[in-house]
Amino acid sequence: MPPAEPVTGPPSLRQRRRAVAVREILTAAEHHIGEHGPAALSLRAVARSLGMTVQALYHYFPSRDHLVTALVAEAYNDLADAVQAAVDAAPDRTAVPRMVIAAEGYRGWATDNPERFQLIYGAPLRHYAAPVEGPTTQAVRRMSTVFQRELFGGFTTAQLAAADTPEPSPELRAQLESLSPDALGALPPPAVSLLLSAWGQMHGLVALEVFGHTTFIGDHQDEVFHSAMRNMVEGIHRRIPTGPGEGDDPARRQ
Repeated sequence: MPPAEPVTGPPSLRQRRRAVAVREILTAAEHHIGEHGPAALSLRAVARSLGMTVQALYHYFPSRDHLVTALVAEAYNDLADAVQAAVDAAPDRTAVPRMVIAAEGYRGWATDNPERFQLIYGAPLRHYAAPVEGPTTQAVRRMSTVFQRELFGGFTTAQLAAADTPEPSPELRAQLESLSPDALGALPPPAVSLLLSAWGQMHGLVALEVFGHTTFIGDHQDEVFHSAMRNMVEGIHRRIPTGPGEGDDPARRQ
C-alpha cells in the first residue's frame, strides 16, 4: 500500500501573522537601504523604524546576515521576474532578438531600483558572505536560465560546442566542466564563454548608467543600450556555426 499523501491545508493564523511580520521587516529594510545605502543596514535601525525591539526582530531574522540574504534573494528574484516579464510581453514574431528584450528588462529593473541593484551588484557588504547553495544562489541561477534560453534558443548543443571562441586552458576547461548542471554546467565551454561575455557587456553598461557614469549621453541612453545589445547578440550568433536542424532557421534565434 503506498504511503499516504501528506495532509496540507491553509496556513495557520500564526503562520499568516509571521508572514505579514516578515514582509513588513523586509519592506522596512528596503526603505532603509534606499535612504542610507546597503552599507548602513542594521537590525537595530530596521527594528527602530518598525517600533519594535531588536530582540523581537531576532525571532524573524536571527542576524543581519539572515536579513541580507533574504533581501538579496528577493532582489534577484524580482529582477528575474522583470526580465521574464519583458520577454513574455514581446510578440511571438519580432525583428528584435529576444536576448535584447531580456537585456532591456534587466536594465529597466536596475534603473527603477538603483538601491536594490547596488545591494546585489555594488561593493560587497563587510563581514557578509552568502550561504553556499542558499537562496541567493538559486535566485541567480533562475535569472541565468532565462538569459541562456534567450541567447542560445534555436541552437543545438553540437553547434554551441563548435562556437568560434579561444580554446580554454585545460585548467579552465576542467573548472567549467565541473560546474553544476543547474548552473552553467549544462552548456559546452564555448557557450559558457559567450554567455559570460554577453552578461559582462550587458551588466557593464547597466552598472555605468545606474551609478551615473553615462549622463553625458543625455536622453539617448535607451538608444545606445539597444544598439549595443543588438550588436552584441549578432556578434555572438556569428560565432556559432549553422548546421542541420534548428540552427538553420534564423527566426528561431529572435
